[in-house]
Amino acid sequence: MQRRGALFSVPGGRGSRKMAAGDIGELLVPHMPTIRVPRSGDRVYKNECAFSYDSPNSEGGLYVCMNTFLAFGREHVERHFRKTGQSVYMHLKRHVREKVRGASGGALPKRRNSKIFLDLDTDDDLNSDDYDYEDEAKLVIFPDHYEIALPNIEELPALVTIACDAVLSSKSPYRKQDPDTWENELPVSKYANNLTQLDNGVRIPPSGWKCARCDLRENLWLNLTDGSILCGKWFFDSSGGNGHALEHYRDMGYPLAVKLGTITPDGADVYSFQEEEPVLDPHLAKHLAHFGIDMLHTCGTENGLQDNDINDIKPRVSEWEVIQESGTKLKPMYGPGYTGLKNLGNSCYLSSVMQAIFSIPEFQRAYVGNLPRIFDYSPLDPTQDFNTQMTKLGHGLLSGQYSKPPVKSELIEQVIKEDHKPQQNGISPRMFKAFVSNSHPEFSSNRQQDAQEFFLHLVNLVERHRIGSENPSDVFRFLVEERIQCCQTRKVRYTERVDYLMQLPVAMEAATNKDELIAYELTRREAETNRRPLPELVRAKIPFSACLQAYSEPENVDDFWSSALQAKSAGVKTSRFASFPEYLVVQIKKFTFGLDWVPKKFDVSIDMPDLLDINHLRARGLQPGEEELPDISPPIVIPDDSKDRLMNQLIDPSDIDESSVMQLAEMGFPLEACRKAVYFTGNMGAEVAFNWIIIHMEEPDFAEPLTIPGYGGAASAGASAFGATGLDNKPPEEIVAIITSMGFQRNQAVQALRATNHNLERALDWIFGHPEFEEDSDFVIGMENNANANIISEAKPEGPRVKDGSGTYELFAFISHMGTSTMSGHYVCHIKKEGRWVIYNDHKVCASERPPKDLGYLYFYCRIPT
Repeated sequence: MQRRGALFSVPGGRGSRKMAAGDIGELLVPHMPTIRVPRSGDRVYKNECAFSYDSPNSEGGLYVCMNTFLAFGREHVERHFRKTGQSVYMHLKRHVREKVRGASGGALPKRRNSKIFLDLDTDDDLNSDDYDYEDEAKLVIFPDHYEIALPNIEELPALVTIACDAVLSSKSPYRKQDPDTWENELPVSKYANNLTQLDNGVRIPPSGWKCARCDLRENLWLNLTDGSILCGKWFFDSSGGNGHALEHYRDMGYPLAVKLGTITPDGADVYSFQEEEPVLDPHLAKHLAHFGIDMLHTCGTENGLQDNDINDIKPRVSEWEVIQESGTKLKPMYGPGYTGLKNLGNSCYLSSVMQAIFSIPEFQRAYVGNLPRIFDYSPLDPTQDFNTQMTKLGHGLLSGQYSKPPVKSELIEQVIKEDHKPQQNGISPRMFKAFVSNSHPEFSSNRQQDAQEFFLHLVNLVERHRIGSENPSDVFRFLVEERIQCCQTRKVRYTERVDYLMQLPVAMEAATNKDELIAYELTRREAETNRRPLPELVRAKIPFSACLQAYSEPENVDDFWSSALQAKSAGVKTSRFASFPEYLVVQIKKFTFGLDWVPKKFDVSIDMPDLLDINHLRARGLQPGEEELPDISPPIVIPDDSKDRLMNQLIDPSDIDESSVMQLAEMGFPLEACRKAVYFTGNMGAEVAFNWIIIHMEEPDFAEPLTIPGYGGAASAGASAFGATGLDNKPPEEIVAIITSMGFQRNQAVQALRATNHNLERALDWIFGHPEFEEDSDFVIGMENNANANIISEAKPEGPRVKDGSGTYELFAFISHMGTSTMSGHYVCHIKKEGRWVIYNDHKVCASERPPKDLGYLYFYCRIPT
């Protein structure tokens, strides 16, 4: 054993005293209670630092805590030691050395490498002809940095030996997410072989679905027995539905349902209500065909095409070549802001979105700019903290630490070998993806996803985990004014809603090369009939102005509630910008379904402008001569079995269903409005309360505190996980103790909890957002003795957070998609940096020569200051 007081800077230690077995045992005795053997379910991180992308391959290696099994690079292990007091770490290092050359200049013959024992998820070619790999493990005891080489079975206590062996032999915590094992984890449903399907004549259209029991148009499930389309359950991130698919199962007993939008030739998401888990249906194609759905059509994959996709070869190859700039010698880019992301298997949608997000200064400042504070105050398990993982990813992309050009000697050797291919390894977003996709049925899979859907999912997470008072996603936030005119009374209603992107329809009828398209289609059909090679693809050329015009055209609405008629009526809806965001995200709606249920993508070229002016789409409000519809709300539909309970029983405010309140609050509604909605609908669940919110959201006291006659004023503003908040606004001691245990002062904890209605997570965010807090004991004591302290600390209801300004923008990034649908193919991102375009294609980052701005899917525009 060696003692290195300056392990991180001073090599050597050869002269250090070698201690006897008893000395090692005595050294470990004080730390034995903190050393654990990994149990089933423990995640052992030995591939990647929780705060950085350091690994055993890094210069300083990786330190695995022998208590939490979290891993830390050399730069961050001291932080974990100071924060937790955990002293014993296993240091892992993989040494890479160039192989010794033989007399003829070649490498010596291969031998089995017995020096590799770490099971790491790396890109190392362990059988390489050019390099030897050797793994090293040792225990390090902080703060004195004592080292104990491993294995050391004779000298170590038995518990320590068992713990070390378990850590070294543990599998990657991400192994279950590998594509090859994903499908094997799902059991075959016991109902699949003999599933009953009703001959009721139901045929499912390829689009336009809606829940049969409510108006939701997302997270819809098709029951495989009777063809009913119903919404799924409510997810943790406020997405999902009202649980009508489950209710239908309870009513009818039909066990299997498939999620619409996930059907591909490779399968779909199938859920068994009876078995209460996702399952495989080996007869899914037959079960879907019963309702007119043909799933056995081929489509692209992550890296290319299916071999039997003959008819699509010519168009798809052309698209892939143009978007990836194939055939052009692209110059690799290195340094800060030019770091790529490794593809984890259908993860390019995530990589492209995150590259664009972290090219925005507001996101750089919010996360990377606050790195020391976010890391220092991260929870005990930083792998499960959104802000920590966002900061880690942002720093990895922007620091340049993981994007360094090869040294001159390596370049010379590559040129001599005539295989000069500059290596760009990039960083692996495994930990980030594992967190942001947790509990989400789509993003937690290894299937390809829609980049637009992931962008909105990320915005939702940023909203829920805001840092202090600033929210970087506000740069995308804008208000849309919707004007609906009743077709019978000609009266109008104006409403506003929040949105984060502009969805631009493809105006196919405005194609400027129609004759060329018709000739191509005739030639293509003739070639297919006679089995001849397909002609060169001809894309529809669509003017951007035509798409913009289509966006502003009126839209027919068939289920509009006309308060003048007190019934549903037909209406005409137009949408305009009530405010312009600082950053405008434009989605080109390229994807649709054909009548045969085959996903289709419009092969179009749109002349997207570098400079965009949409000031003419500014909302104008009620115009002279227009008559508003009367402000009469539609009736609330209440289940019959609950009406008596609702009408005859006034619930106590402390009995309000806080889970329903939080489900509504996470959708962006004011907390007090959510409490009132749940209260006035008698704790009947989030769905009924949501209807109440929609009806009353325009009332002036919508966000005011709940006032209940007989309770002497405003009801509690919220309840924490430990109980309801009292009128004196005194925080529960349990929550105060949690915050003070993290190193904060009691006065600081009390003020933060009062300012956030005793919500622990929000209180921590408040503390991070108020670094200027001064411990004013007199003020805090006065607050504790003031029965009306909640009135002092209560913030005013927050209005829509928008950064309105000019509607003039400049293009700075775009994401392109290759493939037949968003459920397959590949994504690439182009970003304009330092005056030139750069292509981000997974781990490869190069200077762009011909950026295909006309073939993009998502476009990112920045407001031009005026």
